[in-house]
Amino acid sequence: MEKETIIVIAVAALVLLVVLFATGIVKINLSGKAVAIDSSGNLDTTGWTDNEKMNYEMHGTVPARLQGKVSAPASSGSGMVGGC
Repeated sequence: MEKETIIVIAVAALVLLVVLFATGIVKINLSGKAVAIDSSGNLDTTGWTDNEKMNYEMHGTVPARLQGKVSAPASSGSGMVGGC
């Protein structure tokens, strides 16, 4: 193959990867923590609140407490600063 053909194929593959990541079809867990996967290959949402499940289904976001970024909220409040 010519050099130009190889470059075109490489650029097309790169654009395809960017599109897949941008649309959320392909996701990477960059938190470094393992996320539980059930037997059917889906994320194990056992123990999640309804709100966490909705956020995952609608936005693809995994709860921060599972990512190791934020500890579980204290029982004395909602964890919001200045919130109601």
